[in-house]
Amino acid sequence: MVIVTQARHLRLSPPPTTTVSAIIYDPTSLCLALKHSDSSFSLYPNISPFSQPSATTTASAVVVSPPSSDATFLRLRTTDTSRVIFVVSSPHLAGNEILLRFYNVRTDNKFTRVRVCCNQSDLSYDERKLGVLFKVKHGVSIKLVGSTNVFAMYSVSARKVWVFAVKIVGDDIKLMKTAVIDCNLPVFSISVSVEFLILGEENGVRVFNLRPLVKGKLIKKSDNLKLQKMNGTISQTNGKSILLLKPGKTSGISSKLINVNANSAKLKTLKMIQNSNEDGVRFVAFKSAEFEDPNSSKGPWMSIKAISIHFLANNKFLILDSVGDLYLLLLSNPISGSVSTCEMKKLNLTMKVQIVAVHPDDSTRAKTVWVSDGEYTIYAIIVSDADSTTNENDTEDIAEKIQSSASEVIFTSEKIQQIIPLAANAILLLGQANNIFAYAIS
Repeated sequence: MVIVTQARHLRLSPPPTTTVSAIIYDPTSLCLALKHSDSSFSLYPNISPFSQPSATTTASAVVVSPPSSDATFLRLRTTDTSRVIFVVSSPHLAGNEILLRFYNVRTDNKFTRVRVCCNQSDLSYDERKLGVLFKVKHGVSIKLVGSTNVFAMYSVSARKVWVFAVKIVGDDIKLMKTAVIDCNLPVFSISVSVEFLILGEENGVRVFNLRPLVKGKLIKKSDNLKLQKMNGTISQTNGKSILLLKPGKTSGISSKLINVNANSAKLKTLKMIQNSNEDGVRFVAFKSAEFEDPNSSKGPWMSIKAISIHFLANNKFLILDSVGDLYLLLLSNPISGSVSTCEMKKLNLTMKVQIVAVHPDDSTRAKTVWVSDGEYTIYAIIVSDADSTTNENDTEDIAEKIQSSASEVIFTSEKIQQIIPLAANAILLLGQANNIFAYAIS
């Protein structure tokens, strides 16, 4: 049995006034977000559960007003600076648009709204709402996931995934929609890492190389000129094209003369179909002998779904399916113009997993994966970070190492609602009685 070196009941000031339905935590900035039953969020900066009590009780909370559909932390990095941004999605104009609100932590340790620059036709910054209006219908559900300088948004109703690139521009940030994926198959989970976008589907996951999705599509000069000629006439002056708009052909463009650099190219949002084979898109199926056995109770007609995807380290991912089985996914680093190599291996654990929590870490030290049956127990599984490989024998060897290490357990006093990784050996636990606990193991 595992030795718990520290266990603490997290007490926040001001305390939550309504039921906490979910927790989001960013380990790099120590920022904590609590989602409440009324769909509002409370944001707490500098929350370190195992520090002195004063560090927890003096945090200044900011309330994100409802309604909110989803949120994520996003890391922005340049060569000389870094920030952590909290992104919140909300329905706007009775759900006909999506409102994206952005918050960051100032130097005085307080959350504040961030101004956003955007110049695409379907994105606009609203001064009154202090957020970005995205001109697509919100629908019944929105899912946000963030990584470094990139976040993705999935709409169940629109059946689309949008990829956004974000960069620092002085005190503001710039938002660019770089790709949209039309989903012709159901999506049950989504994950973004430094190299990959992964969609959880029926009977497996679909892997996209992230780089093409962030780079967007380059419009050639000839395409620009063709578009310009549709709206007016072109005349060359000192190496530039002057576009004279024709009456009735403005299409919402100002009737003033527009100077266009004839030698320039323009970035356009990349459009893809979910089950396309372009840019190295791969579907990786679950491998299970049960489904191959005709005598199994799980016949080929039964569909299992990838309901959560967790980055482990060095292009390794853990996938949880809808029947409680856990899989190890190994991906190779994508090279420009090549297809990533993918391997999937089912882990033969003795329990049916309901909750998985992984602290992402690219270091070479062993990793702790937290799994729970959704009742009162949490298992700490130690995974040694062997070199990434796509060899089937090596994949099985890694799987065996994971299975043989699942022998440590924490018993909790409340039924487990959510597990959030704090560090390699520490977690936050949200109980059913609105209590938040922190555990650390030796």
